[in-house]
Amino acid sequence: MLGEILWFIIGLVSGLVIGFFVARFFMKKYLKKNPPINEKMIEAMMSSMGRKPSRKQVNQVMQQMNRYM
Repeated sequence: MLGEILWFIIGLVSGLVIGFFVARFFMKKYLKKNPPINEKMIEAMMSSMGRKPSRKQVNQVMQQMNRYM
């Protein structure tokens, strides 16, 4: 009885840990393939704030976005 409960808890915890890392791997892969923001979106955002972004500024923002992915 106690052994069965222990095996159930071990299986549940290991399943959660493995599931977390598998989901994390696929989410990173998906976000790398389909980024949530691109250069045109950054240019539009900066233009809507009243400034014309240079290519260097857009590249810097993209590098910062990719650093956190």
